[in-house]
Amino acid sequence: MDHDVYDGDVYEGDVYGVADASRVFNGMAATRLNGVAWQKSRHSNSQGSCVEFARLPGGEVAVRNSRFPEGPALVYTRAEIEAMLLGIKDGEFDHLVVG
Repeated sequence: MDHDVYDGDVYEGDVYGVADASRVFNGMAATRLNGVAWQKSRHSNSQGSCVEFARLPGGEVAVRNSRFPEGPALVYTRAEIEAMLLGIKDGEFDHLVVG
């Protein structure tokens, strides 16, 4: 695939190809977020069926589907991502993946 992968370092750079953070919007093409480091879970499978996250300038987080890296990026605040991750850790979404 033709995109950056998280290498363990926290990405502190700009979103290249986007003039400024105010031009980042929910549903924009993920390919317009050039230069961000996309990260997936180490539990993801090797076929590329993964949810990927990237930290954006200003602290927002973009989410995309690795099967469609050119598709839309969903943009969330840090608080929204934190609430989701806490819910996942608490098992609130386990029913979505259990038989």
